[in-house]
Amino acid sequence: MIYKNRQVVTTSLLILFLIACGSAKQVETSQAKPLNLFESLPDASEKKTLVGIVTKEQIMLDTAFNWYDTNLKYYKADSTTVQTIREKKDAIHLVLFCGTWCHDSQQLVPKYFTTLQAANFPDKHLTIVGMDRSKKTIAQLEHTFNITNVPTMVVMQNGKEVGRIVEYGETTFVDKELGEIIAAIPAN
Repeated sequence: MIYKNRQVVTTSLLILFLIACGSAKQVETSQAKPLNLFESLPDASEKKTLVGIVTKEQIMLDTAFNWYDTNLKYYKADSTTVQTIREKKDAIHLVLFCGTWCHDSQQLVPKYFTTLQAANFPDKHLTIVGMDRSKKTIAQLEHTFNITNVPTMVVMQNGKEVGRIVEYGETTFVDKELGEIIAAIPAN
């Protein structure tokens, strides 16, 4: 039952994300307001917090998140992980729960993005869910996916969870752990 709900939620998230992307492109020609699936909230100790479905670009390019570039300074994506992701990128979907206010997310999200970019992982196979400080998000997705800590990277295949990495994972090498989870997925 949980997996069926996750599949419905994942499908819904993908549809909403694609609608948002399509709406954003329409702005160029029609001046219509884009559909936003997130909120930008003021935060006591951070400049802003994104809550809801967000894009990589909203995190990477926002000057409020200057931690993004800082935390990539000495990072190089693991080549074995990059190759593994590249080989199975069309067979998986990733759901990343993070908090732009969270120091663990600030450390790990740039590394995840860099690894995925090196593997040419398609943006349409990545859903990023921003959470507030109480670890809540839109449509109670934190309950559907049983999220207790951020960041949490959920690896899915055919609408079912096949693995996850919570915060720094088992070894603190989250990129390698992601590669191991994906490597263990049987070919379709």
